[in-house]
Order: sequence, then C-alpha cells, then structure tokens
Amino acid sequence: MTMEELVCGIRAAAARRGLRSGTDDARVRKWHRGIEPNEESQIYIAEALGWPADIVRADDWPNWLPLSANGVVPLGPHSSVPALREAQRTAMERRTFLTVSGAALSALAAEWAGGPADALAQAHDGKPVGEDLVAFLEKSTQHLVGLSTEQQQHTPALLEAHLATVTDLLENGRYTPALGLRLHTLAASLSQTVAWHAFDLRRHTHASQSWVAGLHNAHAARDRDMGAGLLGDLAYQAAWRRDHTTATSILNYALTRVENPAARCLLQLRLARTLAARGDRSERGAVLRALAAAEHHLNDAGTDRPAWCAWVSEADLAVDSGQALLDLGDTSRAHQLISEGERLLPPARDKTKGVFLAYRAASYLDLKEPEPAAAAATQSLLLARRIGVPRCARLVDELLPRFAHYARAQGVPELLHLSAA
Repeated sequence: MTMEELVCGIRAAAARRGLRSGTDDARVRKWHRGIEPNEESQIYIAEALGWPADIVRADDWPNWLPLSANGVVPLGPHSSVPALREAQRTAMERRTFLTVSGAALSALAAEWAGGPADALAQAHDGKPVGEDLVAFLEKSTQHLVGLSTEQQQHTPALLEAHLATVTDLLENGRYTPALGLRLHTLAASLSQTVAWHAFDLRRHTHASQSWVAGLHNAHAARDRDMGAGLLGDLAYQAAWRRDHTTATSILNYALTRVENPAARCLLQLRLARTLAARGDRSERGAVLRALAAAEHHLNDAGTDRPAWCAWVSEADLAVDSGQALLDLGDTSRAHQLISEGERLLPPARDKTKGVFLAYRAASYLDLKEPEPAAAAATQSLLLARRIGVPRCARLVDELLPRFAHYARAQGVPELLHLSAA
C-alpha cells in the first residue's frame, strides 16, 4: 500500500462515520517518525489496512498492529544484494508500520540451518573494483565502529553510506572471488552495525531487515559464525519485543551451526534469558543448563573471536545470569550477579552499562529497596540520553509505574521529574 492509498483509506474510514479526516501525507510521515496517532486515527488506520476497529489498543501503538510475513528475501546464490536493497527501502520508511512476522524469521533461520552454503556469486560485468577501494572501506568502517559509544550516535549516516557503496559494488562491479568474499563480509558487518543503530532508535522494521540482509551476506561469505550471530541479534530483538517463542526458535537454529566458543556463549546466554522471560517454571532446568553451557563456552573462549562477539565477558555472563534468575524468582542471587556484572563492565561499554543499570534498578525494586533502585535508574536514564539510545531509556520508563508506591523515598521524586523532562 502506498502512502497515498493509506491516506485515502483513512479518509474513507472517517467518511463511513459521517466525519472528515484531515490526514495527509505530512501527517503519515510524522507517524512514521514516531509521533503517536490519536485513538480515532488508529481506528481509521486499522480499517484502511483491512482490519476490524476492535483490534485497536490505543495505549499500545504500534504493537497492536498485526505482523506481516512480506519482505523476507529467501536465501539463495543471488540473494545478498536483493536483501540489502530491501533493507534500504525499509530505511526510507516505505513499510514502517509493519514488522516481519516471527514465523517468517523462524523459517529463514531454519533455511539457514538446514542448507549448505551457496557458491559465492560473482559479478562479471561493470567497472573493475580495486583492492585499494575495498581496503579503504574496511579501514574506515573499522574506525567508525571503534569510536566511543557517545560518538557513535553521530555515525549512522556515514555507515549507511558505506553500506550503500558496498551494495553498489556487489551489484554492479567486477571483482575477483577474493575481493567478492571481502565485500560480502563487509556488507554483513555493516548491516549488523546499521541494524543495532536502528534498534537503539526503536526503528524495529529497519533493524530486522538489516539483520536479515547481513545474514544473506554472511551466508554468501560462508561465515557460519557470523550468520549465527545475526540470527542471535534477530532473536534478541524478538525477545525485547516479548516474542519469546520466536526468539527461542531462532536461537535453537543458530546454535546448530555456530562454532566459536565466544559466539556459543553469547547465544546460550540469550537462550537462557528468553526461556526465563517466558515465565514457565517448568523450563527452569533448561534455563540453568543454558547458563551452565554459556559459562563453559566462555571458559573455552580464547582471544581468537569474531569481532561481533569479541566483547563477551564475565560481566555479560554475570548480568545475563542474574536477569535470568530474576525472572525465575531468585531475586537475592540475581541482585548479587547483576551488581557484580555492572562492576566488571569496562568504561568503553556505556550502552551496555545503561542496560545493566536498568536491570539493577529492577532487581532492587524486587527486593523492595526503592532508594538504590532510584539511584540506578537515574544513572541509566542520564547515560541513555547522553549517548543517544532511546531503547535504554525505555527500560527505565517501563520501571516508572513501580516507583509510584515509593513517591516519598529518597531519589524517587527526582527520578520522576527527570523522566518527565
């Protein structure tokens, strides 16, 4: 559906009620950018998209919108560039209302896990691509990714420009198999980084399609560990959006082919977290087994690690174990692990620190200790705003109703005032 068709559908829904909607292209663009439509407009949107008005939950926009399986490019010998183009179109807000369905992502993960690596597609026409250009793109990408967390919020446009250049080279250039391998690897890495920026800004459709594009290019580069890592990122997003069934399915497929111990550690931690978050006490044994496997793999992990999981450390093991135990109801031990992990975290990982602080605040609230909870939540919110990561701020926002019972506790009024600013 084009924007014009959506606008016409909204106006028609209003007209059926004898009303007139002032919705136009400019207003729809505002909704794309995060401005929340009012309840009346949401009802019109539902009907314009062919759904009944009674599915609307105005206080849960846009999560009530049904999911779409469209837009997932299947794996194949020539799928890497189409997947990149699909992610680029999504970035231009062509389909920002709809997200990729969990079934489509699980099917893609199953396809990746079950099939052999395809032959590397090579372009035979076009202008020749030189080693110097590829080396420059690799080096400049590495420099951008290596900036401090606070500075990385200024880099998305540069990274997307690099990715667009790599995509054009893959589609239109002529290169050797060795350079083709490097271009696909770079496309996978850039797609992963672009996806995380989009995810941090809560642009979930763009993030999903970018991770999918990265998976296609890791597949073309025959890099199973990176493919598993990209699936792990998609699973993390699904768990973040509380779709733990999809997250579990994707992680189980990813674990079938991943080899590096650090990568296996990260995937097992994510599996433990999503199993625990489902709230099914019968899965306690599976959660503990996943945590034990993660600890075992971390002990086996040396310095030879893929760049995308080189950061996995004792701090991550402690905090993710603590969060899993928190979901299982073991609040005392969870609090100890989360606090320990936050202390172990190096200064360079500010974004992770913001998430960890929010987890620590939640664990203090579970222990009915509002003062340290407010202190941790305030630190997390200030850090999230400084480094430009709205999704971390969202973690604190979700805790605010729990502070209502402690309105006079030390630090709580200041936190509530800060969150409203």
